[in-house]
Amino acid sequence: MAITEITTYLHNMFSYSFSELICILLLAVLIDLVLGEPPEKIHPVVWIGTVIQFFKNRIPKNHQKLYGVLMALLTILFAALIAFVVVWFSHLYFLPAFVGVIIQAWFLKATFAIKCMVSPAKEMKKKLNHDDLEVVRDELKTYVSRDTSKLTKPQIMSAIIESISENYVDSILSPMLFFAVFGPLGLIAAYIFKAASTLDSMVGYKTEKYIHVGWFSARFDDVTNWIPARVSPVFIAGGAVLSNLMIGSGKSMEKLYAKDGFKLALSENKATPSPNSGWPMAAAAGSLHVRFEKPNTYVIGDQYREPVLRDIDRVSVLITITAVLSGAAACVLIYILYGILF
Repeated sequence: MAITEITTYLHNMFSYSFSELICILLLAVLIDLVLGEPPEKIHPVVWIGTVIQFFKNRIPKNHQKLYGVLMALLTILFAALIAFVVVWFSHLYFLPAFVGVIIQAWFLKATFAIKCMVSPAKEMKKKLNHDDLEVVRDELKTYVSRDTSKLTKPQIMSAIIESISENYVDSILSPMLFFAVFGPLGLIAAYIFKAASTLDSMVGYKTEKYIHVGWFSARFDDVTNWIPARVSPVFIAGGAVLSNLMIGSGKSMEKLYAKDGFKLALSENKATPSPNSGWPMAAAAGSLHVRFEKPNTYVIGDQYREPVLRDIDRVSVLITITAVLSGAAACVLIYILYGILF
């Protein structure tokens, strides 16, 4: 009897209409665009990072690959547990349904970052405008995995623009798609993805210190982003078209080139060492008609000019509009999967 009751309760807890799922996602996007990131103390991704840091501080000298797998699995379990508790709490009998939707939207918002992704770039642009290159080189270390100490001004701008375009997949598109595809389990899926992404950012670098312990995390992150990365040029091309319609070609900003971005993504997606990052980066480079360069590693869009300051604004507009488009597409996907098919 007890098992039957538990099964019934879990079924009711994870029973959503497509309209509820869409409301949660749309509200999450709105919270992001209006409020940005929550304070660190109540940010679920910071909690996940704290767990990872706990394991990082205790890396053994031996069996590091096995330790890395256990670290990743326990972190993913912790993230999934956060989402499960949120869903459980949101469905308590005394909570009005709209309050539960708001709670889930707030926690879903924590898995992606639209406003926060472009804000640091705008601040660095101001400093570049005053030629504070050393300050920007130092700040850039937080956002890119390269030696920033000797980057020229165009290379600094390239790194900033590359970071925004690459992170579009990891920080926006992937968590939205995970939520949409998994529907009633979408919040848990988004948190599992976010745990994988955070693990990769903290231990997935190919350095001597993390080469073994971060191996599983890096590969798992590659797998979770594989499909989103390859559909990202479609969304970026759509974002370029919408950007041109909204800002007006030749007025406040230069025209964006959707077709060239899509073509460059198909031809130069393998330029980067990562199996995924080349897709959105090449799409952005072609859309902007800007050359990306990571010294001694890759060049994307060699036929285009070097980036200039205004290109930071251009990519910020492009990715922000693309992010909103991605949210709308995820809502359509939810409707198809859970409003029509199931």
